Amino acid sequence: MSFLPKVRGLLFKPFIFFSLILLLKSYLAWSVLFDSGSTFNIMFTEMPFIWILFCLVEWFAAKRKLPIYLGINLAVTALFFTVVMYYKYYGVIATYHALEQVNQVTAVKNSVFSLLQPYYLLLFSDVVLIAFYLFFGKKAAVWKSHAARKERKSVVTALFALSLFLCLFNVLPNRASMSELKKAEQMGIIGYEAYTLLADEEKQQPVAASEITQERIDGLKGVTAPAVSQYWQAAKGRNVIVIQMESLQNFLINLKVDGQEVTPNLNKLVRENFYFNRFYQQVGQGNTSDAEYVVNTSLYIPRRGAATMSYVDHDLPSLPKLLKAQGYDTATFHTNVVEFWNRNALYAAVGFDRYYDQSFFGTEGTVFFGPKDEILYAKTSEELAKMQAAGKPFYAQLVSMTAHHPFTTPAELDRITLPEKYRDNFVGDYLRAQSYADYALGQFLEELKEKGLYDNSLIVIYGDHVGLPIYSLEKQEKELIDGLLGREYSYADMFNVPLILSAPGITSPAVFSQMGGQVDVLPTIANLMGASLDNQIHFGQDLLNQTQNLLPERYYLPTGSLLGENALFIPGSGFEDGTQYPLADGVIHGSGVTRSEYDRALELLNLSDSYVTQLPIRDGVSAKGE
Repeated sequence: MSFLPKVRGLLFKPFIFFSLILLLKSYLAWSVLFDSGSTFNIMFTEMPFIWILFCLVEWFAAKRKLPIYLGINLAVTALFFTVVMYYKYYGVIATYHALEQVNQVTAVKNSVFSLLQPYYLLLFSDVVLIAFYLFFGKKAAVWKSHAARKERKSVVTALFALSLFLCLFNVLPNRASMSELKKAEQMGIIGYEAYTLLADEEKQQPVAASEITQERIDGLKGVTAPAVSQYWQAAKGRNVIVIQMESLQNFLINLKVDGQEVTPNLNKLVRENFYFNRFYQQVGQGNTSDAEYVVNTSLYIPRRGAATMSYVDHDLPSLPKLLKAQGYDTATFHTNVVEFWNRNALYAAVGFDRYYDQSFFGTEGTVFFGPKDEILYAKTSEELAKMQAAGKPFYAQLVSMTAHHPFTTPAELDRITLPEKYRDNFVGDYLRAQSYADYALGQFLEELKEKGLYDNSLIVIYGDHVGLPIYSLEKQEKELIDGLLGREYSYADMFNVPLILSAPGITSPAVFSQMGGQVDVLPTIANLMGASLDNQIHFGQDLLNQTQNLLPERYYLPTGSLLGENALFIPGSGFEDGTQYPLADGVIHGSGVTRSEYDRALELLNLSDSYVTQLPIRDGVSAKGE
């Protein structure tokens, strides 16, 4: 019986009590983020940083120790919660750089809440209970009196020294790890956050502008000039209509649920035109806006942050500028406000003549951020007819939005009736939203035909980014999507989005199985339009004349990840301990991604970063931005 009072006395010590609480919370966070979440790993990676803070409290806080401990508990809890929630959407560890995104959070609060599992809130339950006990509990004075007793300085000093040693031991040897996720596992979550804040992570040495040549880029990618360029100038003089579809993944093409086609209009386009079934997203933190950037520039996204935040002060070579040189009128259409993701600066940087945002489309029929897709397409088709009547060919980019995460579109928009097992879950909501997006697209195509625009246009349709991230799916949802595919849903499935090219009289029923990414859209369109890229640096390639490709990925996967012809590769600390994953066909071909491909992908990313950051600052922008 004498044992229980001793245990109770130890728990009255805030150092021990809050250590146990944060050890439990660390375990919960690690179970979501990492494969190896053993208590031993957590004790020696996560807890030393916490003990350093606690030792400082014991040294310097003569009074109010309990509120300070509670404050540290709350701060660490908030950090773990933020990291877990961010990982559930992006698949990466949030750092202080993600603070750039804070002003976007209120606009996507529905998406955030959809990722929130009830047990995550347990992270905060102790904070509330302890705070209530401290301020209103009848026996709080007893705990406060115990807490006021100072721990022996020799013990605190020894523990501080040991904790500092363990922190340095965890951080210093692992700085060179390629994968941010692996770094966080090796350093501990708090250690990784402290490292990124204090060391700001080493940057690669930029390549001199004179050394960044198209020949060098093509050599790294394996691009070879064709003897005869297929489809060169085939669509010259035609209007160009690029439709970027929200969260559209490739597995939806020709998918039937309970005998119903989910995307009948896209399926019809695929059957009658050029369809690229091994096409992949290349976006980052900016998601939809990043897709707009990559497609219009044929450049990779920045190392961190959204392109619209990092790169738009520069005068960017782009598709709008390329077509304007051929006499085209250029415009972009999006029903959200243009300030969201700093798109007003993006559109100026890539050279659109004008943009149409919510001020043009109004607020009637709003779903999520702006009017539904039917309104986007109806008002845009009228404007396109006016542009054609003006006598100049045009380039128009349309950004659809209704099928946005978390896909909770109103029931009146449903175009498909799902079996019971798909109701009230993430996968079913996704199918409903995408079926509506397909319906609205079909309406738009009919409007183009009625207005005499369809036959005189090159129409390019692609998905902007993943809709169903693997790390966001619960067990039941994983089983549902595995059942739809007839196999396990993979990383490559997640990144695989469709690309369709439609131009009456030019395109015909054909499936192109060469690998492509969003960075390849610009050069493919340029070939069809007969627009030379001889004097424009680009990191994509013409998909109609190249069969080999190399696609570096960023943000949704750790740095160093890439899609090669044979597999998707995700590094560990480096290449040697990386993991090969099957492509969207469910197969790893040959030996997978090679060391050469890995090294070349990293060099391509560095070349793109170096190139963009050395471009001239555009007119009207100061060195510090707009």
